[in-house]
Amino acid sequence: MNQDARTLTLSEIAERLGARLEGDGERRVSGLATLRDAAPDQVAFLANRAYLKDLTGTRAAAVLLAPDHAQSCPVARLEMDNPYLGYAELSRLFDPLTDRIPAGIHPTAVVADDVCLGADVVIGPQTVIESGVELGDEVVIGPGCVVGADSRIGPGSRLHANVTLCHGVVIGARAILHSGCVIGGDGFGFAHDGARWHKIAQLGGVVLGDDVEVGSCSSIDRGALGDTLIGDDVKIDSQVQIAHNVQIGDHTALAGCVGIAGSTRVGKHCMLGGGVGLSGHLTIADGVQVTGMSLVTNSILEAGVYSSGTGAMDNAQWRRNAVRFKQLDDIARRLARLEKAARRD
Repeated sequence: MNQDARTLTLSEIAERLGARLEGDGERRVSGLATLRDAAPDQVAFLANRAYLKDLTGTRAAAVLLAPDHAQSCPVARLEMDNPYLGYAELSRLFDPLTDRIPAGIHPTAVVADDVCLGADVVIGPQTVIESGVELGDEVVIGPGCVVGADSRIGPGSRLHANVTLCHGVVIGARAILHSGCVIGGDGFGFAHDGARWHKIAQLGGVVLGDDVEVGSCSSIDRGALGDTLIGDDVKIDSQVQIAHNVQIGDHTALAGCVGIAGSTRVGKHCMLGGGVGLSGHLTIADGVQVTGMSLVTNSILEAGVYSSGTGAMDNAQWRRNAVRFKQLDDIARRLARLEKAARRD
């Protein structure tokens, strides 16, 4: 970063992104905005053809775009084959959270005597760090967090305000945990005697790999016996529920309000849309994409895109179709009988 606070030249940006620059490389910019809203000291980007209409009128200092759209750009341009990936990198250059918070322990924090602290650790106000915890180098613990006994947090990880890690949780390097998420709470385990429920102690833990991000108010339950396992580079949106002993493979992404029941295994490079529900004890293969609001009750053993449910429609039409849904089994049986009779004839 240049010595001028949060400003970069276009040449510096091009170098960081590996982009091809056409324009004044010495021009300074101080932020990132949309094509429509960008000021002359900001960079805009074009990654979706739907916004081509805003390109010719942009006031941005430069636009990050694909070479196919370069000739329509009225200002300096940063050309990349994947401008959306470039936008991701560019956004981090101007993110105020990339500024390093001064290392140290706030005087209101409660830190057990045997906690092992790496170099340049930050522990915010009203935070509690229990006995046996290990914090790697440059870990940032925001205000109001609780890190339970014998937990470990890898180097470069960040907990935003009011995150709770229960006992025995392992967090990898460079993780980001957003406010209100709970890692390592008890799984939903009860035995019924015919009259009442009896709690089953949850004796496992939770292990998050490197580069994992967990959204606000999401819950990842500890295992009943073994651990709940979240692989490297898994991205979990807000208000997601992951039950005990679930395993999620590397590079998988879960959008908001996904719910995964206990002991289900999700493969690598999967994408689960918002509101997807997975029943328990299932296996989901690598490379599976499940579209939003789908309910999955059987294992999926081949990569591909899967959907369930019906789209919204006029209520009167939905009511008619709902009646037909109930008739499908009878219709299928009658059809089978007719086909069997036709074969005999």
